[in-house]
Amino acid sequence: MSKVINIGVLGCANIAQRLILPAISKNSVFKLIGVASRSKEKADSFASIFNTSAYYNYESLLESNLDAIYIPLPNGLHYEWIKKALNKNLHVLVEKSLACNLEEVKELNLLAKNNGLVLMEIFQFRFHKQLKFIQDQIDKGHLGEIKLLRSSFGFPPFEDKDNIRYQKDIGGGALLDAGAYTIKVSQIFLGSDIYIDSASLDKPCDKEVEISGSAYIKNKNGSMTAQIAFGFDHFYQNILEIWGSKGKLTASRIFTAGPGIKATVKLEGSDFSDSVHLIEDDHFHNMLNHFSELINTRIGLDNEYEQNENQARLIGELFEKSKI
Repeated sequence: MSKVINIGVLGCANIAQRLILPAISKNSVFKLIGVASRSKEKADSFASIFNTSAYYNYESLLESNLDAIYIPLPNGLHYEWIKKALNKNLHVLVEKSLACNLEEVKELNLLAKNNGLVLMEIFQFRFHKQLKFIQDQIDKGHLGEIKLLRSSFGFPPFEDKDNIRYQKDIGGGALLDAGAYTIKVSQIFLGSDIYIDSASLDKPCDKEVEISGSAYIKNKNGSMTAQIAFGFDHFYQNILEIWGSKGKLTASRIFTAGPGIKATVKLEGSDFSDSVHLIEDDHFHNMLNHFSELINTRIGLDNEYEQNENQARLIGELFEKSKI
């Protein structure tokens, strides 16, 4: 029987409160030891909601009786606190993007690998059953030869003008946020042997960071390509489209079909059209189970390290191609 994993939470972000902490609290594999914030008010509030202990600085939580840490801090703080956690021999589950550049990710990966630790970047949609359904349709030949993947993830401007996503010094910007999802899903279906052929990022003169972007992705050893688009100033889109020689598949809630949401996948062809409503799935619960299995078995660690590095490589390529 696998042992219970003592886990702490470094930071009181909204996503932690709404989605990850409830999933941790309901998962018997984990025991929530505490939450840390530099704001006493936030730490006390989170601790009260989730019946755990409050810590008023990050270091004190890392010094407690932990096996793992979940980090939902701003991107610009990830490198520092992942490194400190790994040096405390803690497994790390971190919000995307894992770090702000490829060199940081390589260093953290190597530290995790040398210590036999899990370093896992959160893309919960990887673990939703709709991905398996989509892959099954491709494998069964319902779409024919796959020609193109299109993915869009964007939403309206944030009402809070001081939102961390607008702040350059803490790793804000659409690329490390919404863009990371579209890059990730491209790898899932095109494979890791892909590269950014061309890209564009839009940074308005009144903003510190880019607020939208797009890219064209090619496969080094295949003909399938991908077109991605993302941003903070858009009509809401959350779509994956796969276009083949015989048909087309569209998933309209590819990234965020969380608990309580029934994912719908539309299949179209010359002689068929069908919308399949999948039963609800909790991809946060599934993700936590995967994280715990990595901790308890160490099977699949190299795959996670490779995914971490490839994701960071592609983000860096997109940024550089946008300058051309």
